[in-house]
Amino acid sequence: MASKKIIAGLLISTLAVSACNTSTGFDQNINRTKTKQGAIIGGLVGTVAGMSTGGDNSVKRRQGAVRGALIGAGLGAAIGNELDKQATELRRDMNNDDVMIQNTGDRLIVTLPQDILFAVDSTHITPSLRSDLAVLTQNLINYPNSTIQIVGHTDNTGSADYNQLLSTERALAVSSILQQNGVPQFRIQSMGRGESQPIASNLTPEGRAQNRRVDVVILPN
Repeated sequence: MASKKIIAGLLISTLAVSACNTSTGFDQNINRTKTKQGAIIGGLVGTVAGMSTGGDNSVKRRQGAVRGALIGAGLGAAIGNELDKQATELRRDMNNDDVMIQNTGDRLIVTLPQDILFAVDSTHITPSLRSDLAVLTQNLINYPNSTIQIVGHTDNTGSADYNQLLSTERALAVSSILQQNGVPQFRIQSMGRGESQPIASNLTPEGRAQNRRVDVVILPN
């Protein structure tokens, strides 16, 4: 019975999405799928948090789970809607098919291929990409309530130690450009993952090219 009530609370919480999908004066073609995903994520988190408020009292735990689901869904939908708008503006202003922008519902991931960011074995950003980074910077300034993780990745060519160092230095190079253009340092976390997190096979040149990248992960606060 308790699980049924919790599930019912989660189903009810998804209805809160419709409130966040009303007209906002923004482009009506915004993809609302991620807003709904944000609501579901928020509802699940809220359910777990709400269950902890009742202690050993099962009735209070169920009530807390339902309240938490509703509150979490509302917050999650709001975050998802904000990410929808931010992603749409970023795609519009950057207008670069080589840069991938992914909205997962609770974060944005901007993937910058290293082959257009850097020359081979270099940590100096190419002039052609500085304008795209300037667009990204302005977008981050326009949406200040987030933490930004800059994560460097490489393929498996060369030693693992070298790739780790190269990925870290390239992440720091992107971080430096964002800071120079006005993003506060306290919002940025830079790290390298070397060859440890491939997104494609390293057995082909095309796969290795995909693995050489810098991900800018935008996490709402």
